[in-house]
Formats: sequence, C-alpha cells, structure tokens
Amino acid sequence: MTQPTFTNLWPTQFMEIILPGHDQANPILADHIETLDLQKAQMTTDYRSDNLFDEQHPVVQWLKQSVQRAVVDYAQHSGIDYSLDFAIQAWANINRMGDYHNLHNHPHAWLSGTYYVMVPEQDTLPTGRDDRTPNCISFFDPRPQANMNAIRGDRQIDPEYRVKPTPGQLLMWPAFLHHLVHPNLSHETRISVSFNVVLRWKEDYLPD
Repeated sequence: MTQPTFTNLWPTQFMEIILPGHDQANPILADHIETLDLQKAQMTTDYRSDNLFDEQHPVVQWLKQSVQRAVVDYAQHSGIDYSLDFAIQAWANINRMGDYHNLHNHPHAWLSGTYYVMVPEQDTLPTGRDDRTPNCISFFDPRPQANMNAIRGDRQIDPEYRVKPTPGQLLMWPAFLHHLVHPNLSHETRISVSFNVVLRWKEDYLPD
C-alpha cells in the first residue's frame, strides 16, 4: 500500500535559546542599561534614535555576537544555504510595574527578537482575574481566521503561543508576526534587549 506524504505548508519558525554565559553577563548588562535609562528618559519608547549594538561596551558586544550567531542558526534551520548580509538594530527596554507593549509587529525587518536580562520572579497580583499572565509575551497566528476550523490537538490552528521568558533566554521570530507583552505586575523591573534583523539586499535573495 502506498504511504501518504505529508508537507507542513507555511510554518512560522520560532527560535528559543538560553545564551551560555548569561549568569555572568546579565548583572553587568542590567547595570549598563539602567545607567542608559537615567540618561535618557524615553529610552524604551524612543528605540529608533540609537542602536545599542553600536556601543563598544564588552557585554553589549558579547550580546551582539550572540545574536549574530543566532541569526545564522535560524537561517540555516530555515534551509537557507547561502550567506546573508544583514544589520542588527537593537534597543533596551525597561518595564516597571504596570508597563506593557501593545499588539504590534516590526515592519521593514526580516527577523525580530528579544533577549531577557531581568525578569521578575514573583508578581504582585491584586485581587482580580485569575487568567492574567504578567511578564509573558504572546505571539499570534498570522493567518486571519485560521482558528475558525480549530479542533482539539491540531497545533496548526492554535491562535496564540505564549512564553514566560527567563533571564538569559533569547527569542527570535519572523518580523511580520504580531505579538504583545503582558503587563509587569511586580515591583521588580523587567529588563530586555529587543532587536530587528534587516537584510542588505543582494541578488542572491531572489527565488529561482
């Protein structure tokens, strides 16, 4: 009997990795970002004005090199077997109690990602709904209404993928993917570094 062939079409590749050396790097990186925050009040929201990865601070360069390696790993796992020419624009985020990020994506980029420096261990939850997931990040199916045919156990149609990040974790995804960051409900600060991977155009990128 002929066996069927299955092809998973149009997947959204999502990458997660814990960076080696984060235990030593994160306290230094947190101190550096907090210093930058004191110098620039709107650092988190004014992310286009500077590129954190242009700084020559050793721990910033460690993170930049780690992200560059992650981009190469992501591309290779996608089946891209040629070299890419890309730039990375990065910015730091400091989220205090009540801070969050609305639903959005990252236009004009190929990939986006976030590295987590500090994540509150405990959340101060006031009385209210028990389905809150503070400090999580949620990603949503880019296919409109794909979940209308949802049946239990079919992971092709889960409308949301939610992650509770940990310090040292790097997440990376296609820049078109809509996502949001749930509010920080802790008196502790959440610190992260987000980035966009922008391709410098080459003829090699054109499909056959």
